[in-house]
Amino acid sequence: MDTQTLSPETSAERLIWHSIRLTYGFYLLGAVYLVAPVLGWSLLLAQGWKLLRRPAPLPGPGALPVAVRWWLGGMLLMLVALVVGHLQQQLGTTQLIKSTIGWAKGWALLAVFPLLGCLNIRPAIVYRACMHVCLHTLLLLPVFVGAWLVGLPQTLYVSPLQAVGGPGPEFFAVSLYEIDPGSGLPRWRLFTPWAPALGFMANIFFVFALQEQSRRWRAVGVSASVLMALMSASRLALVAILSIWIISGIISRLRSPLTPFVAAAGCTLAGLLGHPLLTAAEQFWQSFRSARAGSTRVRETLARIALDRWQTEAFTWGHGVVERGPHLVEFMPIGSHHSWYGLLFVKGLVGALALAGPLLLSLVQLAWWSGVLPLARVGLAMGLLLLMYTFGENLEILAYLIWPALLIIGRAHHGIVYARPSSLHPS
Repeated sequence: MDTQTLSPETSAERLIWHSIRLTYGFYLLGAVYLVAPVLGWSLLLAQGWKLLRRPAPLPGPGALPVAVRWWLGGMLLMLVALVVGHLQQQLGTTQLIKSTIGWAKGWALLAVFPLLGCLNIRPAIVYRACMHVCLHTLLLLPVFVGAWLVGLPQTLYVSPLQAVGGPGPEFFAVSLYEIDPGSGLPRWRLFTPWAPALGFMANIFFVFALQEQSRRWRAVGVSASVLMALMSASRLALVAILSIWIISGIISRLRSPLTPFVAAAGCTLAGLLGHPLLTAAEQFWQSFRSARAGSTRVRETLARIALDRWQTEAFTWGHGVVERGPHLVEFMPIGSHHSWYGLLFVKGLVGALALAGPLLLSLVQLAWWSGVLPLARVGLAMGLLLLMYTFGENLEILAYLIWPALLIIGRAHHGIVYARPSSLHPS
């Protein structure tokens, strides 16, 4: 395979290829938010139509990887929690319909794209398409930085496509830069709704770049990903980009015969250096929290409000919908900036378990196979990113952005199921 001229071969690959490569084109149209739901549901319906037209018996549920089935079950349980929450809170039929559409554009994608990952889609196509986005970022970098230097408006316009419905105008806005109110310094969000979301995408692209067979594209991807993480000024993004691939590499070696000996030596060393290590960790955490103290205060207050109202008002099924917080938290939605608090508030304990079950199973299975199958290690890195960002973002609201990662997770689980027997055990 020519690593420089890699191109899609099937209709599914072509749709995925162009949906990723044209990210900045969709950004100018204000249409990025719409691409993933349209792509995911269209491919799913097309595949379902093909299966119905086959003369052979339809494949049973056993043909799907167990983890993918858990994602499907978990996101369907989200829908059940949504319906019950709306009924219990008496929110009305109109709001129920709107929320169900929101589910189809949000949580449902966390099951749709892992399921589509079981199609015959080469991971290299996803990686290379993302490298094109990285290249476009490098080419457009002078425009975004120059806009701040010359004092152009932060937001050029909000696309009229906002009329189709979405979480807010920022999802349809063409934003050149933004100024952090705490530090007064510029941050960039590019094609994402806010700067930390750009950091999330930077980490996904970084791991994908490391899988590139072409050295030129790998250099483009790594450099652009690091720049995006820096431009986002997101603390979580910087920590993740330095640690995720290393952590996944360590986990992938757990099945090695040398692991018990290395672990024993590590425990001994940790015992000798325990106090200095704990002190350093505490200092790092305090520095991390104080880097953007205002943001940390708002997040912690939102968390306290969400937990208190969840426990006292809607423990099992949640409140059904997001609610704006008071002035104390700058009117941000209760439970925002955190998937678990958001789930507990909106969908209760049932909603939190609906995400925790599939995510945990995926991580365990991918961790076990990551030392055998290279794609499983990539899937593990994506799963770890999802887990890490559940503590800083709402996965539901960013599903339309992170769908390439979800696709690779599904592809990794598919690879585990259909791995050849000779490759099932490390040498």
